[in-house]
Amino acid sequence: MTTPSIESHHATLVPDARREMFLPTLFGPRLLIIAENTVYTFMERLCPRDYGGGFWNFYEYEGGPLFMAPASTSRFRIESDITGYQGDVSAEAGGIIATLFALSHLSFRHQSDDLGRGYERLRTYSDGHPEASAIFQAID
Repeated sequence: MTTPSIESHHATLVPDARREMFLPTLFGPRLLIIAENTVYTFMERLCPRDYGGGFWNFYEYEGGPLFMAPASTSRFRIESDITGYQGDVSAEAGGIIATLFALSHLSFRHQSDDLGRGYERLRTYSDGHPEASAIFQAID
């Protein structure tokens, strides 16, 4: 599957009026609860010192769902026992990392085109993100 390159790297906050459709559109209606909890679990595992739950923002690009990120603090210390990466990232980059992990993890357990499309779209978006280096080190 080929995803076109995303030139602008400015994701926008999903308006409150459309928040309820974000998760089912990104993860598919069948997996939305499992996927949402998987993102939270990955964030807890990646940031055991800095993440303690809370409200999450949803981000989109050109009207399509992209990732979710914690709104609780501006920076997170990633301590990945999965990849060995350690570093300080913004809440946005932390959310991208947790969302990528969740999409990948779930794609090995569930047949879903939504998961594959979501992963490819977010990975392409991450290519030009200001914290791309940290994001890719954290997931690889």
